[in-house]
Amino acid sequence: MEKRRLGKTDIEVSVICLGTMTWGEQNTLVQAHEQLDYALAHGVNFIDTAEMYPVPPREQTYASTEEIIGHWLKKRGKRDDIVLASKAAGPARGNDNQNYIRGGANFSKAQLHEACNASLKRLQTDYLDLYQLHWPERPTNCFGRLDFDAVQDTGKETPFVEVLETLQELQQAGKIRHIGLSNETPWGLMQYLRLHENQGLPPVVSVQNPYNLLNRSYEVGLAEMSIREQAGLLAYSPLAFGVLSGKYRHGAKPEGARLTQFDRFVRYTKPQAFAAVERYAAIAEAAGLSLATMALAFVNQRQFVSSNIIGATNLTQLAENIASHEVRLSADTLAAIDAVHADISNPCP
Repeated sequence: MEKRRLGKTDIEVSVICLGTMTWGEQNTLVQAHEQLDYALAHGVNFIDTAEMYPVPPREQTYASTEEIIGHWLKKRGKRDDIVLASKAAGPARGNDNQNYIRGGANFSKAQLHEACNASLKRLQTDYLDLYQLHWPERPTNCFGRLDFDAVQDTGKETPFVEVLETLQELQQAGKIRHIGLSNETPWGLMQYLRLHENQGLPPVVSVQNPYNLLNRSYEVGLAEMSIREQAGLLAYSPLAFGVLSGKYRHGAKPEGARLTQFDRFVRYTKPQAFAAVERYAAIAEAAGLSLATMALAFVNQRQFVSSNIIGATNLTQLAENIASHEVRLSADTLAAIDAVHADISNPCP
């Protein structure tokens, strides 16, 4: 499988990254271990998780995904074979009651040390290759929020320089190798890059944001920054919570599927999204591909993408998702995709 350099580091990550947010909710420990074994056997070396996982987040399952991975690492002893990434949760947003995460998560020095140490213990490893801030502390446009209205900070946000200094401490202690952001904006990425350039603090090597055929908003602003600053995209939700697999077409609600089980996930279920899906499905059929394979191959081919974070709840899905790395979309297929995007631009930002 193709490997790509992670930022300016010496780490090479597989173009397909194994996402883990279903483990401990929709997948058992045994199933998760089967996925890990299969992924490694088929060229994947990059595993992404988070202290908050599984999703949807609940106090009863908090951090169980990291524990599942830790059990696998202890059992298999393959730590040197993988690039392991995790994330520190930010403050609760909206109506989510997440006070069970460190009594109310933030990015203060004490909390980042606590979060990192706890993740290492659960993962049963001495270090993380990539440690990411799961979402910004400040109120800003992420998780589908649009129409930025000059919202005021809460006054409790940790200054960017203090956050990066703390991450540098963790790096110097050998607990993390590199630093990434997630659900971040161009302005936020710029602040961290400026601190790196002006104060010699560690660089950001990646940005983990949503990117798929229904949400190409990353292309506006952040894509150029990823290329020019060598902080590539780790694309999450490349199948738009399964909507781009086609399994929800024509009103279908497959038993056990994420959108069937959890009614909180509405980001990718807008009428215009399903209109776009029908047109993308026709393009995939004309190309002799499944809709899922075409959607993933599109993400894989983007110049600014370092790795494509796929997720699956069974090995059949996993096999198809991983195999997408073998597919190269033709110029005609890409042009047809862009034509749909021009008509129905970013229906699910």
